[in-house]
Amino acid sequence: MDVWTDEPGVVELPDGRRIRGTGARKPRGDVRAPDFAVYLLGRDPALGPWPHRWVRWRDFRLPDSAEDATAALREAWERAGEERVEIACGGGIGRTGTALALLATMSGVAPEDAVTWVRAHYHRRAVETRRQRHWVESTAESLRSGLA
Repeated sequence: MDVWTDEPGVVELPDGRRIRGTGARKPRGDVRAPDFAVYLLGRDPALGPWPHRWVRWRDFRLPDSAEDATAALREAWERAGEERVEIACGGGIGRTGTALALLATMSGVAPEDAVTWVRAHYHRRAVETRRQRHWVESTAESLRSGLA
């Protein structure tokens, strides 16, 4: 098992999984490469040689396909049990925070508490728009039911 330890942006979910949130525009520096990444961007980033999924998701909006987004997040959550998983949007706050809030619900956080949780554990401005906050609550139940 090779998971994240204390790298910048690492969030430990309530079930013990660790996922790194970051911005695709931020330099990687000394941070190890992920085993798997989900990129939430308007264009395919073609980043890194590691396995990844790209979800078309433009800044300050919702994903173009909720189905693609939830499938990618479900895979990220499953893989985070034993792999270094990274979630990134452009700046690493809004879309990344929205995704991390949904992953928190998959790990046991109540949907209505997910935004507050991710702001306390990841970034104080995570989940930047009202539409993103509502999407977390409305999407959380379908993600959680897919885990049964």
